[in-house]
Amino acid sequence: MSIVISFLFDRNKIAKYIFIAIASLIVIGSLVVSNNLVKNLSKEEEQKIRQWAEATRIVNTSDVDTDLTFVLQIISSNTTIPVLLCDEDDNVITSINIELPEEEEKQAEFLKKKVDSFRKKHEPIVVDNETFEQFVYYDDSYTLKQLQIYPYVQIGILTVFVLVSFWALLSTKRAEQNKVWVGLSKETAHQLGTPISSLMAWLEYMRMKNFDNSIITEMEKDTRRLQVITDRFSKIGSAPSTQTVNMQEVLAKSIEYLKTRISKKVEMTYDFEDEPLYASINEPLFDWVIENISKNAVDAMEGKGSLSYTLFHKGDTIYLDIEDTGKGIPKSRFKTVFKPGYTTKSRGWGLGLSLVKRIIEEYHHGKIYVQGSEPYLGTIFRIELKSTLPQETNDDKLK
Repeated sequence: MSIVISFLFDRNKIAKYIFIAIASLIVIGSLVVSNNLVKNLSKEEEQKIRQWAEATRIVNTSDVDTDLTFVLQIISSNTTIPVLLCDEDDNVITSINIELPEEEEKQAEFLKKKVDSFRKKHEPIVVDNETFEQFVYYDDSYTLKQLQIYPYVQIGILTVFVLVSFWALLSTKRAEQNKVWVGLSKETAHQLGTPISSLMAWLEYMRMKNFDNSIITEMEKDTRRLQVITDRFSKIGSAPSTQTVNMQEVLAKSIEYLKTRISKKVEMTYDFEDEPLYASINEPLFDWVIENISKNAVDAMEGKGSLSYTLFHKGDTIYLDIEDTGKGIPKSRFKTVFKPGYTTKSRGWGLGLSLVKRIIEEYHHGKIYVQGSEPYLGTIFRIELKSTLPQETNDDKLK
């Protein structure tokens, strides 16, 4: 099953990479096409300005009998490209398609700056009028400038589209995962109900037949534990009720229970603050968290080592560190261990730590993460919960 789940998640990763690759190809293709259009239009505009410069030369050197109708049409046809015709000292003789300041005293300085600006963009075109020279400076047309900016606008829009699509894809995937978790949990709770009822009936029968009471007591403990597990599964997918509890008491009870169900070769110890620490939790689900992390730690230690629990607080946050002496987790896997399907065991679904993360973050609004890990020395899982004030009892109110 873990292989199947891992395959599904690997397939989702491949789909993400394909999606990103397609988006990248679209961006690159758009840039290439736009760049070619810009180059072609830029060459076309340069050719037009050269024709305009040649037409200007003809007008300057023609006599009164020359028919200038066609030449003048060429000169007047330029309605988009900003042009400055200057003398040898860069004094502006004519300006075309340039909006001048209304104040005449500012126009000369304005045109001088334009000459400097146009010179940086394009080499001036020389108009040789036999006895003197003139220079044509020009800028890109408004259309060409828009086309130069267009690829970046397109990339921005495409980036937003990709991000939104990616977010929608992740949301859909998360919703599907949630349905799987809920369906699996509800069905498990339903399936466990019948054998638990049967076990309870058998316990009553054993009492009537005067079986060894110590055996019946132990079986009752396990049956009650099965009922707790069923209750845990039934709560997945619904908003579980929480209540403020003494964390030292809850943890001590959970750890003491695990001691009798875990290998005797694992030494389990806990160190709690003397001051009572209170948090609002759902006790059956939180017990599940402790049990899952503890069993994973025992597996990492191969049933032999030490497991310690440290409870403390800083400000209004309660911290619980669960430290084992197992084989450790590579730093690159600190976040991966909480993903569904991740497991180092040959058998198993790799869902334990994923459910743990969901219980802590979604149901208790806390945090869980790998605080630290060293190869073959051990791992520390840390849980953070918001501290709450203890609830008043009826006795407290009467006082």
